[in-house]
Amino acid sequence: MEGPTPVSALIHAATMVTAGVFLIARCSPLFEYSPFALVIVTCFGAMTAFFAATTALVQNDLKRVIAYSTCSQLGYMVFACGTSNYSVGVFHLANHAFFKALLFLSAGSVIHALGDEQDMRKMGGLVKLIPFTYAMMFIGSISLMGFPFLTGFYSKDAILELAFGKFTVSSHFAFWLGSVSAALTSFYSMRLIYLTFLKKTNAFRVSIQHIHDLPKVMGFPLFILVFGSVFIGYLTRDMIIGVGTNFWGNSLFILPENLVVFDAEFLPVYIKLIPVFFSFFGFFLSYIFYVVLSPRFIYSLKRKPIMLFFYNFFNRKWFFDKVYNEFINQSILRLGYYKTFKLLDRGIIEKLGPFGIMNFFYNNAIKINFLQTGLIYHSALMMLIGIIVLFICVGFFSFFGIFFNMHLISIFVVLIFLIIYIENCYKIYL
Repeated sequence: MEGPTPVSALIHAATMVTAGVFLIARCSPLFEYSPFALVIVTCFGAMTAFFAATTALVQNDLKRVIAYSTCSQLGYMVFACGTSNYSVGVFHLANHAFFKALLFLSAGSVIHALGDEQDMRKMGGLVKLIPFTYAMMFIGSISLMGFPFLTGFYSKDAILELAFGKFTVSSHFAFWLGSVSAALTSFYSMRLIYLTFLKKTNAFRVSIQHIHDLPKVMGFPLFILVFGSVFIGYLTRDMIIGVGTNFWGNSLFILPENLVVFDAEFLPVYIKLIPVFFSFFGFFLSYIFYVVLSPRFIYSLKRKPIMLFFYNFFNRKWFFDKVYNEFINQSILRLGYYKTFKLLDRGIIEKLGPFGIMNFFYNNAIKINFLQTGLIYHSALMMLIGIIVLFICVGFFSFFGIFFNMHLISIFVVLIFLIIYIENCYKIYL
């Protein structure tokens, strides 16, 4: 989301989302024979959807809101795979690509029109100035929130229905958390539309003077994406997730006991309407907050300690970055610097390795150098001592050789020299 807008659109609509969900779907035989892994995937997917939705509620960067929306929708796809509905997870992935690319490219249009301004608090009143971009972003937003009979509705509601239809603790946990996340999705989607297009403008005068809508060459891709955001879910629903379809062939595997599509088909109507009700509830709550209530009331509400705490908590991404940086990254850096670098690399390895060998021979060479005085009688004395030691060794080994093993003696002599060497290195290290 920090990069160019077309790159953001491609990454969030295709590459980044596709990688993990596609991997889980293609590894379906492994997951199917590990029920515990499916429970973990379901719970983490549902919590991811909720976490990212709450974070998007209070973001002020236009592209950052859409980016956290991607993370939230990714949670839906993952917990759909966790409930063994891999085809529905990939179906939502394909549907999500259309309206998320549409949202990102529309956001790029807004940013370009305002002279690279991304803060929604410095926008507003753009509905009459860039109406085509407003229409594109509005359609993408209501498709994202799961408005009935648009693309997002067919996949998101199918995910939630199948989660409820599995009738396990983890799937019901995912259903209710996903339904709440649907309400939050509607809230931040309408918040984005209102702050960007509908409220009184806070934009700079120079931005308003030079504002312009998209040219045709940039608007044509958005029109194609609008078609996909409205119709593609309806047109491909039966082909991709219909009962008895052979679209996937043998690429996905589901155990018979995990097949819940028939149970979900006959759920009560009020259960199927719960996600829709939550979506409309989030929409109306956003309308009340930003249209009916005054900005002064919202500001005074945010100033209260408990609301300020939640605002900071959500705005700073549940402090995940702080936990990573202070408790994980810093611990790893300290371990790497003090233990692996100073103690092992620059300590033990170098003292016993290159520097240790060099210092050992250098220091002992200096000590031996003192024996070379240059006087003839000193040299004669050393020669005499050497000859005496040589005769003693020869006589000792010739007389006592039958009691000693020369290999053991050699190892013993080497060990003595090694101990002396390590002792010298340890003194150098200290």
